[in-house]
Amino acid sequence: MSNPIFKGVGTAIITPMTKMGVDYESYGKLLDWQVAEGVNAIITVGTTGEGSTLSDKEHREVIDFTMNRIGGKIPVIAGTGSNDTSYAVELSRHACAAGVDGLLTVTPYYNKATQNGLVQSFTAIADAVDKPIILYNVPSRTGCNILPATCAKLAEHPNIVGLKAAGGDISQIAETKLLVGDKMDIYSGNDDQILPIMALGGIGVISVLSNVLPRETVELCDRFFRGDIEGARALQLRYLPLIKALFCEVNPIPVKAALSAMGFGENYLRLPLTPMEEANKQNLYALMRAEGIKI
Repeated sequence: MSNPIFKGVGTAIITPMTKMGVDYESYGKLLDWQVAEGVNAIITVGTTGEGSTLSDKEHREVIDFTMNRIGGKIPVIAGTGSNDTSYAVELSRHACAAGVDGLLTVTPYYNKATQNGLVQSFTAIADAVDKPIILYNVPSRTGCNILPATCAKLAEHPNIVGLKAAGGDISQIAETKLLVGDKMDIYSGNDDQILPIMALGGIGVISVLSNVLPRETVELCDRFFRGDIEGARALQLRYLPLIKALFCEVNPIPVKAALSAMGFGENYLRLPLTPMEEANKQNLYALMRAEGIKI
């Protein structure tokens, strides 16, 4: 794409919470820190932001707060997908009215869809808004996979400009890139595949790792963009143990524990998510300390 929503690192940011609701003080501090550390975009109320357990009111308020806090500093992309297309349209329209720079729309979960259903659902959302959309393909969570030929069809829509590829299938990503060419930007949706996906033509990552290592994740991408492939590979491999720890339990359980230890709110999640197992948490903390993260 000649004018991508962002290039480099978009942090899939957590939503700090307490039992009383969203902890906006901690969230604001985290947003400010991410901007100061140089990330290229913020993705709010997505999977990592526990968007699926926010109430409709909270979902909209977090989008509004994010825009009021950092809008205009770096691009803000709002998670507005749903298994109900009409609700996804409503959320997307609200996010657009709030001034976001883009939307992240996940494949329908639970009821799933055929490939034709995906085309119709995403097209309905794209027709209803005036902001660019990044499709979010994460079959392990949704049970629904956007096939390469379907991406190619959707790439013809002027508002559908990107793909967050979180399926883990490098061969499928390669085929997708072959079919969509320059009509759709591809972002890694898995932190352990940042470099491989950029090597296939991706332009960055929507990252969980950058919640805790924002500047370092940006450096990984920047090294690749500068042509320092060896340097980028060194960082990709260096951070693999920490990435593995951040996904040893379902996301965002580990990253919530990590950021709480760093001073960004309570280690509080909403059911069905539960706090991190103690042994896993201590391993995560040890790896964070080894990277110089103060906890």
